[in-house]
Amino acid sequence: MADYQILVVGGGNAGLSTAAQLLLKDKSLKIGIIEPSDKHYYQPAWTLVGGGTFDINDTVRNEADFIPDGATWIKDAVATFEPEQNQVTCVSGKKYTYDYLVAAPGIQLDWHKIKGLKETLGKNGVTSNYLFQYATYTYECLKNLKSGNAIFTSPGTPIKCGGAPQKIMYLAGDYLRKHGLLNKTQVHLYSAGTIIFGVPKYAATLLKVVARYGIKTHFYHELVEIDGNKKLAWFEVTDPDGNKSREEVAFEMIHVVPPQSAPDFIKNSPLAMPGNPLGWIDVDKNTLQHTHYPNIFALGDATNTPNAKTGAAVRKQAPVVVENLLAHMKGQKLEGNYTGYGSCPLVTGYGKLVLAEFGYDNKVMETFPFDQGKERLSMWLLKKYVLPWMYWNRILSGKA
Repeated sequence: MADYQILVVGGGNAGLSTAAQLLLKDKSLKIGIIEPSDKHYYQPAWTLVGGGTFDINDTVRNEADFIPDGATWIKDAVATFEPEQNQVTCVSGKKYTYDYLVAAPGIQLDWHKIKGLKETLGKNGVTSNYLFQYATYTYECLKNLKSGNAIFTSPGTPIKCGGAPQKIMYLAGDYLRKHGLLNKTQVHLYSAGTIIFGVPKYAATLLKVVARYGIKTHFYHELVEIDGNKKLAWFEVTDPDGNKSREEVAFEMIHVVPPQSAPDFIKNSPLAMPGNPLGWIDVDKNTLQHTHYPNIFALGDATNTPNAKTGAAVRKQAPVVVENLLAHMKGQKLEGNYTGYGSCPLVTGYGKLVLAEFGYDNKVMETFPFDQGKERLSMWLLKKYVLPWMYWNRILSGKA
């Protein structure tokens, strides 16, 4: 007999909310959750921390407090998957067998892919809201900025919270405007992407925001190297013919968003999509069932589903995984259907937010009965107060 009926890999938003929802449907299920971390973070608020308008201490709690009643927390990390044996081997050497697996390992931040970044992150004006320990330093950098270039980068890989590189940039623009420094400083977006935002409705609003703060945009620019002591960054620039060149840029502060990929233990496993260098888990984009192993389901940032990698996506994916996994256990047809919903609460200044909601093929899928393409105070209040409360009190417990 297997050690667990259902083994969940990952104790983040996706793993915990799925386990909680499964147990709400059937409390007799024997579920194990493999998660090495003692702490659980509410990462969406780190943008606001970086803008000096949210307390970093309110973004962290104890993981133990959110393991659902009835589930077993295995405080370890997966090293390898043996799906043919319905087994995983952990870093500790322990092996666990399962009848069904839910893979929700989250995403890996590939800091090492930018030369010189690790040595200077957290000093010399080099920061990132993608790490708990540096979000407060972002605000320090902003407060110390009196002249020169403030650079905000966005990599060429899919990333968690696709709007994050821009949100902190708009807060910086607003901060500089409020302090009369927009004429002494220059805000730049250096993006490996091709456009400001994939959904035309929201892109139109963002271009107005860019103009308001006098932000200079540079597309097809991938950050490849940084020298914090000299305050220089180097970008690989791709021209329309695909030729690559290198550009050197001086900065006073730089907010770096690292390239991202599936965690290495996923990349090197049979769960990964064949031939995909970023190693995403290969699932059906609607049912979230693995394409090769029918007793494995996956959700969250590590899958190959072509949606925005956000907590809002997880919130729509978890019920689909729960419905389809329970149906699969009973030998029934999979009726749960994920349509690619994701949401980017695009902070465009202090007290201003555009709530972008969209699904596969950038189809707009809005919740509220008003035009969400406009900047609104109400949506800022939603992000700052309502969503964190919902996360800690309803989402992780499977009730929202």
